[in-house]
Amino acid sequence: MLQRPPFRGAFPAGRAMTVRVLARQGSRYLVTAGIAAVVDIGLFWLATAAGAAVLPAALASFLIATVVNYRLTARHVFGTAPSWRGYARFLAAAGLGLVVNVGVTGLVATYTPAPAVIAKTIGVGFAFGFNFLLNALLVFRRPPEDGIA
Repeated sequence: MLQRPPFRGAFPAGRAMTVRVLARQGSRYLVTAGIAAVVDIGLFWLATAAGAAVLPAALASFLIATVVNYRLTARHVFGTAPSWRGYARFLAAAGLGLVVNVGVTGLVATYTPAPAVIAKTIGVGFAFGFNFLLNALLVFRRPPEDGIA
């Protein structure tokens, strides 16, 4: 019977994905994304307190937070040096996360009595899990040394 090689996501070449490695990366990502979330929510709060509309404030704060998130995540979660090419991949994935983040923020702000900053916090939470999976499985994926993909 033909055996499939183990999936190799954002791990050192030749090292199969394990629950232990994924959990370690997930806990580190929780810290780096948490810092970015504080930047995101803090800037959002400042913008809306200054009179900005919810969705433009959510977009602006999100984009600034992606720079913080990429630099911290590349270095401290996946052990890679930040690069323009890596940032482009990260930003493309973050664009999908943006749809989740702003979409959930808008839905919660529109259809619940939750204050805007609570709606934004919920949007960030949903986007967190989505973004981690994209980063671990696609953005920071390293090719294996043996050429098996």
